[in-house]
Amino acid sequence: MPALDPTLSRDILSAVDDGFAEQVSFLEDLVRFPSVRGQEHTAQDFMHDALAARGYAMDRWTIDVESIRHHPGFSPVTVDYSHALNVVGSHRPRETAGRSLILNGHMDVVPTGPVDMWASPPFDPRRDGDWLYGRGAGDMKAGLSANVFAVDALRRLGYRPAAPLYQQSVVEEECTGNGALACLARGYRADAAIIPEPEDDKLVRANVGVIWFQVTVRGTPAHVREAGQGANAIEAAFRLIQGLRGLEADWNARKGDHPHFDHLDAPITFNPGKIAGGDWASSVPAWCTFDGRFGLYPGVSPRDAAREIEECLRRTAAADPFMANQPPEVTYNGFMAEGYVLEEGSEAERTLGRAHASAYGQSLEAFTTTSYLDGRVFVLYQDTPCLVYGPRAEAIHAFDERVSLASLRRVTGTIALFIADWCGLERA
Repeated sequence: MPALDPTLSRDILSAVDDGFAEQVSFLEDLVRFPSVRGQEHTAQDFMHDALAARGYAMDRWTIDVESIRHHPGFSPVTVDYSHALNVVGSHRPRETAGRSLILNGHMDVVPTGPVDMWASPPFDPRRDGDWLYGRGAGDMKAGLSANVFAVDALRRLGYRPAAPLYQQSVVEEECTGNGALACLARGYRADAAIIPEPEDDKLVRANVGVIWFQVTVRGTPAHVREAGQGANAIEAAFRLIQGLRGLEADWNARKGDHPHFDHLDAPITFNPGKIAGGDWASSVPAWCTFDGRFGLYPGVSPRDAAREIEECLRRTAAADPFMANQPPEVTYNGFMAEGYVLEEGSEAERTLGRAHASAYGQSLEAFTTTSYLDGRVFVLYQDTPCLVYGPRAEAIHAFDERVSLASLRRVTGTIALFIADWCGLERA
C-alpha cells in the first residue's frame, strides 16, 4: 500500500502533540491505581469509563477460568479471580474500508517491594524532566495511554478508523497471560495487533516462553542443641536451587539451536523469586518452599520443560541422604507459556516501519527479548501478526520505575499513523 499523504502524517503527529499534556495527566491517573494482582478492578473501572466516554461499545467481564482451562495457552492458577476484570472497547465504522486492529495492553503491575527503598511513593506519579516515575508507569500504563490517545489524535482531526478497532485492557499479564487468552476465548479477532510494551522504541522479533513452579521441601525438626539429628529443609532447598542452576546452564548451552537467541550470553534465566521456610529460629526447619521461574525457547513445550525441571529435582534429591527418601514436591502456579517468533515481512510490520520512520525519522529496529509477552496469544493461537513495540522505560519491576515522555509521545504518534494507514480513515 502507498504511504500516507505527508501532509496528513504531519497533521496526525501535530494532533498527538496537541493532546499530549492530557495524555500525561491520564497516565498519571492510571499510575495512582495500585493495580497489583487481585486489585486491578478499580483501575479497570477507570479505563472502562474513559473508553465509554469516547463512544466505544463496552465489554467488561470477570475472567472465567473454566472457559480457558483446556486451551493450550492456559496457565494454571491458584488465586481468586473475583477481581480479575478485562475491559474491551470496540469501535465499528459506518462502512469497513480498511483492516481491523487490536490495541492491547495490561493493567496489572508487579508488587513494589519495600516502599522505603523508592525515592518517592510508587503510586504517587512524579515527573523529573523527561521521566515520569511510578510503579506501572512504564510497564505498561504508558502503553495503554498511547493506545487510547492515538485514536484521540485522529478524532481531534475529525477522523476515526475505517475498520473495526478494539481497545483491550487486560489483567494477568505479569503472572499467567490468561487475560489476553480470555479475550481470544471471548471471540475478539483482528487482522493485526499492537501491544506497546516498554521496548525502547523497538519491535520485538522473538521472545521466550515462561514457566512458573513451586517446590516444597520437607525436613526433620529438632532442637538446635541436637541439630545433627534433624534435617534442615531450608538448606535442602538451597541444594535444589543449585541443581536448577545446572539445568539453566544446560538450557543456555542449547542456544545455538535457536537462531534468534544464539547471540545472547544467557537467553535462559532461572530465577528463584520467592522463598519461605521454618517456624522458629532455634528449631531445625521442617519445611521450606520456593517459587521459581524459567525462560523457554520458542518452540519448547512448557509441559516438556516441566518434565525436565522435575527430573533435575529428582536427580538432585537422589544425591542427598535425606531427600533421597523425602523427595521434593513440585506444583505449577502461574505461567505455562510458550515463546514465539514474529516472522519477518508481514504487511503489518511494513506498515509499522513506515509509521515509525515518520514519527522518529529513522528506521525501525527489531530485537529479541527474554521476558514474557502477551504477543504469544496472538501469534501462536490466532495466527495474527502482533507488533510488540513501545516506549523507552527503565527500572521496570525495580525501584523508581520510569518512562520517557518524549519516547511515549513518539510511540503514540507511530500508533496513530499506523491506524490511519492500516485501518484507513473515515470522517467522524
